[in-house]
Amino acid sequence: MQDQVRVSQESKTQGGLTCSRTTLETDSSGVVRVGKTRVTLNTVVAAFCQGASAEEIAHQYPSLDLADVYHVIGYYLRRSSEVEDYLRERKAKAEAVRGQNEARFDPQGVRARLLARRSGRAR
Repeated sequence: MQDQVRVSQESKTQGGLTCSRTTLETDSSGVVRVGKTRVTLNTVVAAFCQGASAEEIAHQYPSLDLADVYHVIGYYLRRSSEVEDYLRERKAKAEAVRGQNEARFDPQGVRARLLARRSGRAR
C-alpha cells in the first residue's frame, strides 16, 4: 500500500498557471502522512467520513492547507478501496501492538498500583 498511497510533490505549468500536488508520504513506521505534517491520512479520511467539510478539517488541523485537504479527499474518493485496505491494515497492526502491550503490562489494577506507589512515596 505504501507505493499506492505515495503521491509525489510536483509542479506543472499549464497555460501559464502553476499546479502543485500534495504529497502523501509514508513514514518509517508505515504511516501515511499529509505532506511534511504529522497529520495522517487516516485522520483526514475519518473526519471526512464523519461528515466534516474540507474547510472544517483544515480549520481543525492548521498545519494543513485547504488545498491539501481537498487533494486528500479527492485521492480517497478516487482510490477508496485502496485507502480502505490501507486503513484496515493499520487498524490490524494497532490492535496487534495493543495486544502485545497488554500482554507485557497487565492493564488491570494500574490505578490501584499507581495510587499505592504514590502513597508509599508520601510517607
